[in-house]
Amino acid sequence: MDAVPKPLTLIFRLALASTAAVLSAGCAGPGNVRSSAASVPVAPVRAVVSLPAASDAALTADYTALNRLTWGASSSSMAQFMKQGRAAYIQAQLHPGPDSLPPEAQAQIDRLSGIRRPLTDLIQDLEQQRKDADALRDDDAKKAAQKAYQQALNDLQREAATASLLRAVYSPNQVQEEMTWFWFNHFSVHQGKHNVRAMLGDYEARAIRPHVLGRFRDLLGAIVMHPAMLRYLDNDQNADGHINENFARELMELHTLGVDGGYSQTDVQQLAHILTGLGVNQGNNKPGMGKNLAGYYVRQGLAEFNPQRHDFGAKTLLGQPIKGKGLDEVQEALDRLASHPATARFICTKLARFWLADAPPPELVQQMVGAYQSSQGQIADVLAVLFNAPVFAHAPAQQFKDPVRYVVSAVRLAYDQKVVLNVGPMIYWLNRMGEPLYGRLTPDGYPLQSSAWSSPGQMATRFEIAKAIGSGSAGLFKTEGPQPVERPAFPQLANPLYHQGMARTLSPATLQALDQANSPQEWNTFLLASPEMMVR
Repeated sequence: MDAVPKPLTLIFRLALASTAAVLSAGCAGPGNVRSSAASVPVAPVRAVVSLPAASDAALTADYTALNRLTWGASSSSMAQFMKQGRAAYIQAQLHPGPDSLPPEAQAQIDRLSGIRRPLTDLIQDLEQQRKDADALRDDDAKKAAQKAYQQALNDLQREAATASLLRAVYSPNQVQEEMTWFWFNHFSVHQGKHNVRAMLGDYEARAIRPHVLGRFRDLLGAIVMHPAMLRYLDNDQNADGHINENFARELMELHTLGVDGGYSQTDVQQLAHILTGLGVNQGNNKPGMGKNLAGYYVRQGLAEFNPQRHDFGAKTLLGQPIKGKGLDEVQEALDRLASHPATARFICTKLARFWLADAPPPELVQQMVGAYQSSQGQIADVLAVLFNAPVFAHAPAQQFKDPVRYVVSAVRLAYDQKVVLNVGPMIYWLNRMGEPLYGRLTPDGYPLQSSAWSSPGQMATRFEIAKAIGSGSAGLFKTEGPQPVERPAFPQLANPLYHQGMARTLSPATLQALDQANSPQEWNTFLLASPEMMVR
């Protein structure tokens, strides 16, 4: 694979030189299981999906395209791709039907009762738990109760991560899953702010996921009205006479126009005034107010527009006036931001960078901008231009995978036909590599550029992960309580997907390293740690 960056090849060779030490040391981490022929005497996981007959060149081209369109190619997704054909597959991915996860994966999500509860009920119960804990007079009892409250928040964060990772690995609607991650990262919130941990599952499921392939304006509106964003960027503190500009600034700089979008500090200030009164109400009580304001009051779940806290004065945003009319001012401002040419360019450039290259071709970005403007921001239409562009089909794999993409692609390749029972090791790996789900402190989201993730330290950690997956189940099937009678040992990656598609994308150096493997487990490790597995 000529496109693999030379530094990665050198690092890979250095990693291979120390293979014996790494393999003998084991891979430490919560839930990880050291495996060997003696300790886990069961057969490897075998691929049960056979690929349709096709020429080697066609299979290789299909594999390359599929690897770019998904979190990572797998046997089942390859069979689906070949059955439908590229054009029909892209169309189905851009306009997906109801999700159809494997029953074992869906059952795990269904057991996550916390994130399935109505958010209002969940938050009100947690708020009462917090108040009860704070009211205790005995110090030890108070500490224990406060710890229990924090653990409840942690459990909800873990549930949200579990559902997200299971869908990423096993959903056939891969573009929808990647775009869910993309938009969550674009509209990033941090789990450590207030009680945002309890809102993460709802934020993804109800504000983001339904709109990831729809109109950008609809997505933007759902984000602005969700309590997770309102709390994270302090708009619940933004009121007439006590202006907080945090949300207004990030809404323009990070979410719509971009840092070079042509707005001024005055525009930020005016938008902050437009957003006054939009906040969060975690109780059941409607604030008292006069009849002249009552008609402006709006409550949507926990999000509340309180006209008593709103500046009803006239404003000017991006050179155009906005009259004082309550929450309708916010909707008018969002219309203006979503339809602005700078927003179209900012969003399309970021999409092309995520899906194709750190420096996407300007002419392709311009075509995407045209689709955005002509379709009034239909994201699926924009992606159709990108996915059907010749450069998308034929560009060499050169994007270094961020940690989420590497972990998910490795697990998809290894356990496509066996649903993991514990995503704990995946969460641990992401934490180690510096990209924990919901863990970005700043609102700009994790960087998309390859340079952010291609350090030698990253490669060393990825080699350990490759060893953990390639030589054993890495704790992915270790559950609480009694363990399954049959526990997978190591996956069989030398399957039809490898022989008929992936192998032809590997460099001579990688093929030579694979030929030198002393066992199937070592072969798996070399493949998962290869430079080609690090890029797409």
